[in-house]
Amino acid sequence: MISSATIYDLKGKQTGKVDLDERVFNGRVNQPLLKQAMMIYARNKRGGYASTKTRKDVRGGGSRPWRQKGTGRARASTIRSPLWKGGGVIFGPHPRDYSCKLSKKMKSLALISALNSKLQSKQIIVVKEITISKPKTKEVASILLKLKALDKPLVIVDNLDSVLIRSARNIFGLAIKSPADLNTYDLIRHHKLVITEQALKAVTDRLLKKQQMNTDKKGRES
Repeated sequence: MISSATIYDLKGKQTGKVDLDERVFNGRVNQPLLKQAMMIYARNKRGGYASTKTRKDVRGGGSRPWRQKGTGRARASTIRSPLWKGGGVIFGPHPRDYSCKLSKKMKSLALISALNSKLQSKQIIVVKEITISKPKTKEVASILLKLKALDKPLVIVDNLDSVLIRSARNIFGLAIKSPADLNTYDLIRHHKLVITEQALKAVTDRLLKKQQMNTDKKGRES
């Protein structure tokens, strides 16, 4: 179990250590829960707008194409039969809701597992702070290069300012979010997690608060 993480400056040099709360960074990774969470996040992104017409929805076909007997051909009641070109569709897709829900406790545990997985694979980079003087993509790219985090990084900052967002929006695969918006799906999709020291504290406090709420709820129910 890793109890601390190295703090880097924007030049990629080590400047110190930060203690990690063992109630969150406990070294446990629940792989089945991570898989379930990722599947639910993916399902919730589906629009469910695909639609086809059955034989009752296709226009036309009000009368038989030919008389039933005497032609030598098979009986046909309508040209809108699914057996005919231009006819209806059998068991085709219709608009539906694909969304699923993950309980608050499972969401919290999945996020903790994702953080521990990143920590164990040394994909979490803690920085003191990220400050950009003017909106310039080259400046953000230079910081990520020195931190060795150019490959699809996820940056979590405690203060989302417009200068940083404008500077980073042209970098492929980069996402910048606040501690409140951090979720399991983004953590798994992105390779590196670059997080400021204050943002790390905010994420830890958020998860500990959820754990306390779940404990209190369980106590009331018992």
